[in-house]
Amino acid sequence: MPAPTNPAPAAPGTSKTGYNRLLLLVAGLGGLLYGIDVGIIAGAFPYLKATSGLDADQLSFVVAAVLFGSAVSTLVAGMLADWMGRKNLMTVAGVLFVASIPMIALSHGYAPLLTGRLLQGISGGLVGVVIPLYLAECLESGNRGKGTAVFQWLLVFGFVVASVVALYFSYKVDTVAKLGDPGKLFAVNDSAWRSIFWLSLPPGILFVIGSLVVAESPRWLFLRGRKDEAHRALLRSRDEGQADLELMEMEANADAEKGKSSARAGGARESLLSRKYVIPFILACVILACNQATGVNSIIGYNADIFIQGGLSDVQAHYGNLLFTLVNFFMTMVAVMLVDRKGRKFLLTIGTAGIIASLVAVGSLFHRTEKLRVDAREAVQASVGPGQNVTIAFNADSARRMLATAGDAGRTLMGRPLTLSVIYSYGGFRSATAVMRSDDAAARPVEIDREGGLPSNRVSAFLSNPFASLERAKAAPLKIENALVTPVPSTRNGWLTALFTFSFMAFFAIGPGVVVWLALSELMPTRIRSNGMSIALTLNQAVSTTIAAVFLPTVGRFGYSTMFFLFAGFTVVYFITAAFFLPETKGKTLEEIEQHFEGAPRKA
Repeated sequence: MPAPTNPAPAAPGTSKTGYNRLLLLVAGLGGLLYGIDVGIIAGAFPYLKATSGLDADQLSFVVAAVLFGSAVSTLVAGMLADWMGRKNLMTVAGVLFVASIPMIALSHGYAPLLTGRLLQGISGGLVGVVIPLYLAECLESGNRGKGTAVFQWLLVFGFVVASVVALYFSYKVDTVAKLGDPGKLFAVNDSAWRSIFWLSLPPGILFVIGSLVVAESPRWLFLRGRKDEAHRALLRSRDEGQADLELMEMEANADAEKGKSSARAGGARESLLSRKYVIPFILACVILACNQATGVNSIIGYNADIFIQGGLSDVQAHYGNLLFTLVNFFMTMVAVMLVDRKGRKFLLTIGTAGIIASLVAVGSLFHRTEKLRVDAREAVQASVGPGQNVTIAFNADSARRMLATAGDAGRTLMGRPLTLSVIYSYGGFRSATAVMRSDDAAARPVEIDREGGLPSNRVSAFLSNPFASLERAKAAPLKIENALVTPVPSTRNGWLTALFTFSFMAFFAIGPGVVVWLALSELMPTRIRSNGMSIALTLNQAVSTTIAAVFLPTVGRFGYSTMFFLFAGFTVVYFITAAFFLPETKGKTLEEIEQHFEGAPRKA
């Protein structure tokens, strides 16, 4: 290989530092797009619903389109990354996101709006695979962890940005609503959801520009036989000595694979079932599955209800929700600073240990009150009307009537502040009401009906419960599975519950939240990295969907305490994997990590 020409002398490390910062910026913008993809619709939806003229089915498709597009593109992202290259796929993902914004913001009909949201989902799925993959192959070992951590940090920041933008427009809409002019109110609502999408355009444009400026992955170039280009790509982020060393390691790995292939009859390629591929692939899949099995998505999605059931008022629970989000954001920032100093194995071990302790603590707090609760489902089921719907007003009088049907256990709770949570189903689709408190005089009755209890289309139905039939559910009767009447714990108990939930989020953010992306990209050998990441992420989504399907029934039948203890049990598996089976990859090149799984002796 010809020696690269040296540029004019410059301050040592100046250009390398600048380029590495550019890589971190591009990674961060990718994470920001991913977070905006998922979070932006929550703020825009109320205004879209008020002005778009779309029916419930169409609105539901618009919301679900991002999830559907992401699920599809995740499956093929690895194959596309191998075919067109990491850099090119990043550019494609960015262009799809940028193209989706005007398509959505200028839309005046269902088709362009749905198409734009599908493009956003496809973009998000591609970003979720290609950015960690690209960073693992481009950044030097000392910065690889920081790059992936920045991706996760700005992903979380994307949720915050989406929430802040939505909050700003909510104040504008509220101001106009007080004027009592329907025309002006319609105009500001219409402008609000379009503006929310327009404001997400600049990060997308910057990401596309960044993807065009950065170099292609040196590992991808090397695998395509373009060694000179691979060396030049390495030199953009490393000094010449390090670049030469990593290129020699790539060549040594490639020569070793050729030698093994030629030694076999017919020169067949090395089996994908060999130790060097199977062990890291299984490790990555276990880590991705366990990441969801900690219950993080359910705890994030239901944290306000968790706080209310724990003893906080509705207002206190929403303050708790805000604090919960801030803990996630700031502890991810801490993880960015620590991941390359302390290492992946250390952070994941500490994080999973802290998660187990936090989950056990929250479960124990719930167990103290849930052992006293009663199920008044028969009383609520008897109130279901011929239209298979029911309206529930929960106050001291209605609570007394419900408890009267529960025997001695119910009578012991009379006269105390209580909460009611109803788990119900139509066919195989389960839902839950918001938590109602008997001492909340301002609370409005809760209505349960088929429209609110069923997904409005097949995409949402599959994501809600892939094992249930939406058509059969449309004719199924309303079944009250549980009507859980629980004594309200003290406010002190509620804040303790919130505190340990914050602890859970802090340990998750500093460990699994960041390290999972590194495990996904660093553990996989070069030959299977892209497709292996796609499979592992698909497994991650499958576990998330399964937990979503069983969460409410489990809470309804056995209580939050049981669910938290189950999550803790799953996390024990995660802890054992991290502490005893996961190798430390801090400071190692990808080739050194690959040699570790092959059983090659370590270099002196």
